Amino acid sequence: MEIILLKDIEKVGDKHTIVSVKPGYARNFLIPQGLAIVANDTNRRSLDSMKRREAAVEQKVIDAAKNIAAQLAGKLLKIGAKAGTSGKIFGSVTNVQLAAALEEQFGITLDRKLISIPEDVKTLGEYEANLHLHKTLDAKVKFEVVEE
Repeated sequence: MEIILLKDIEKVGDKHTIVSVKPGYARNFLIPQGLAIVANDTNRRSLDSMKRREAAVEQKVIDAAKNIAAQLAGKLLKIGAKAGTSGKIFGSVTNVQLAAALEEQFGITLDRKLISIPEDVKTLGEYEANLHLHKTLDAKVKFEVVEE
């Protein structure tokens, strides 16, 4: 049975491709889950318009991600933490604190799951975090941990 995939499915195919799968797999899993539609003549003709619509939406998302990356370029984020006399902070700085600081200092709302800190932040100083803004766009933001 030939179907048009609406999402990327591992070991089956990529989004917007026409693939041939077993009829039971298509009828019982892919179509009811909204992962595929039957590749009849009507759906084949509408495939190009689906691609164009989704490409336009995807371009808007990419533009928004590039805008965020441009706003953060060259900026330094300050995070306050309680520290001892040796410069070691109590606890550590996490992606939750970075997301809150981005919102507070620059007005950028970003999900904490999109922020990764490559090293443990347990002392005062400057560090760098990775922001996964889009599957094709990553950005870096520098932050400084200062004593409160």
